[in-house]
Amino acid sequence: MKNLIYTALLIILPIFSNSLWAQQKVDGIAAIVGNEIILFSEVNAIVAQYALQNKINIMENPKLYEDLSQKILQDLINEKLLLIKADEDTIKADEERVDQALDQQLNYMIEQVGSVESLESYYNAPIAKIKKDFRKQVENRFRIDMLRQKRFGNMKISRREVEEFYEQYQDSIPTLQPAVDLSHILIEVTPSEESRQEAYLKIQKIKEILDQGGDFTEIAKEYSDDPGSKGRGGDLGLISRGDLVKEFEEAAFALSEGEYSEIVRSVFGYHIIQLIERQGEKIHVRHILIQLKPTEKDAQIVIQKLNDIRQQILDSTAAFEDMALKYSDDPNVKEDKGNLGTYRMDSFQIKEFETIARRLEPNQISEPFRTDFGYHIVKLNKKTESREVSLEKDWAQIEQAALQSKREKEFYNWISSLKQEIPIEVKTES
Repeated sequence: MKNLIYTALLIILPIFSNSLWAQQKVDGIAAIVGNEIILFSEVNAIVAQYALQNKINIMENPKLYEDLSQKILQDLINEKLLLIKADEDTIKADEERVDQALDQQLNYMIEQVGSVESLESYYNAPIAKIKKDFRKQVENRFRIDMLRQKRFGNMKISRREVEEFYEQYQDSIPTLQPAVDLSHILIEVTPSEESRQEAYLKIQKIKEILDQGGDFTEIAKEYSDDPGSKGRGGDLGLISRGDLVKEFEEAAFALSEGEYSEIVRSVFGYHIIQLIERQGEKIHVRHILIQLKPTEKDAQIVIQKLNDIRQQILDSTAAFEDMALKYSDDPNVKEDKGNLGTYRMDSFQIKEFETIARRLEPNQISEPFRTDFGYHIVKLNKKTESREVSLEKDWAQIEQAALQSKREKEFYNWISSLKQEIPIEVKTES
């Protein structure tokens, strides 16, 4: 959550279809790192993502396109090097945390483009496929973070090194802007048991219609909540193992041609799946999806819960940190007890936090408010005004900056050594 306060992370999609980029080479190998390959389409996808994020038509600037492509290729080479080392160290990401970060990222992207349908249109893929491709990128990011923490997390820095860092960068250190130290409690809005029951009853009725001889394609067009496949009668095309979520695949691959499944539950909701045909190791399927959607009533339940938590803290019958540990859905809560750290007032990527922080005085707790991640209450722990940085007043922050600088230097030195250890072959476009 801390990183998301500064900037909602952009995970790179290995999907590439935007017509703006059709003239660029999207097939073929851009580089080989050890036994791992990097495709031109991967590079172009990230360039496209950059253009979307920064709202520029990069095709009007060939020099910028070329420079970005080269930089991104080098970044992907570095990523492959690190993932090779993560494999050697058998580093695995926590699946629950990956899923949480993935859901947050998808929500952010949908917010950026306006709707699920717009996201599917941009990447020319159903949301299930987009989510699958995103998931690998999120997982890789977690694994690289874990690798860096394992190798550099215990690095120490001496007092003399901190002083030298300050002396070297003192003139370039900007004046400290007004800042706030915040803690929060996040509760995600999830479907209640009542909402789940409503969705299940709906899929049950659809199954009854199918059992009575209803046409799967027409029923999918009328009832399915999957916007990417609904217009095609639920058709998802050919899929391989690993393309879609586990529960869906297990049910789909167990079917005979023409057969449809019982009701299947996944993270997306309730499905009925029909196997159209098998083609070798791939299957052609269609499905009907009834999503599990939080309702306004579910949101009101969360708001009331946060109000109750807030009142207990205000009544001094519970501590903010204890309530965060007990109730917060922030994946970092066990480590930070809800504390988000210190942020400059002009640095919030999530503007709702800035708005709330400007209204609060030290030790005040906000009313519940909503972001893309759910509902929050925020406590302002401390507020500092603008002033010059000094070793005496800001030792901890300068020490942390110096330590981070030292870690970065060691990290990139290590990357350089990996490039000598692991063979890298960069291809040229023909």
